[in-house]
This record gives sequence, C-alpha cells and structure tokens, in this order.
Amino acid sequence: MHTERQARERGFTLIEIMVVIVILGVLAALVVPRVMGRPDEARAVAAKQDINTLMQALKLYRLDNAQYPSAEQGLAALVEKPSLPPEPKNWKPGGYIERVPVDPWGNPYRYANPGTHGEIDVWSLGAHSDGDASAAASSVIGNWGT
Repeated sequence: MHTERQARERGFTLIEIMVVIVILGVLAALVVPRVMGRPDEARAVAAKQDINTLMQALKLYRLDNAQYPSAEQGLAALVEKPSLPPEPKNWKPGGYIERVPVDPWGNPYRYANPGTHGEIDVWSLGAHSDGDASAAASSVIGNWGT
C-alpha cells in the first residue's frame, strides 16, 4: 500500500519536464517557419478570387453594353452607371457588383483598357503597397495568370 501511495504522489521529474520542453521546442522550430508564410499565400488566393469575380462582372458588362468600361470609367462602372463617355446603353440597374473590393493588402485593384496582357487587365500589386509596379513585378497578381 505504501508503494501505491508513492506512485500516486510522485509527479514528473525535472528531467522529464525538460525532455518534453525540448521536444516541443524542436517541433515549434520545424513548424513555425512553414506556417508563417501562409498569410501571404492566403492573401494571394483571395486576390485571385476577387480578380476572377471582377472579370466575370466585366464580361457581363460587356455582354450588356458591347464593350468594356473605358480606363477612365474604371471598375467603378460595375457599381454605378458611368456618366463619362462612352455611356453604356444597357447598363444593368443595380450594377454588376455591390461594391468594388480592395485587395487583401488594402489597396485598390488596378484596371486597364486596353490591357497589355489581354483585351483588359485587372491586377493587384500584391504585398507592395508603394504603387511601384516595376518593384512589385514578382508579386503582381493579375487576370493574365489565370
């Protein structure tokens, strides 16, 4: 009975606790660097989805009006009927999207008509919020990559 009582009261030794801490430290050192890169990947995926949504709305705009919004009208033409020429003849009441989203980094999406990669271009500069497209070339996310 005395040995059973000692077994219940025993607890962990300092060495056992240190071994567990070392194992957790090694696991954290292996896992944390892999997890830290995920937020940027998630933002890039969200930006691609936003761009695909904008492209679908732009295609609907073109179906209704026989042309894409001009560069001056921009993506705002998907939310409000443009007053700048060329005015759309069959603009859908209520718009094509509820609002123009901002990219996951908090910057506006860019729009070009005519585009350099296709008929129109929609893109985000990605993590580079300074607006310098040449410096951000490696992180640019656009409709031409899909």
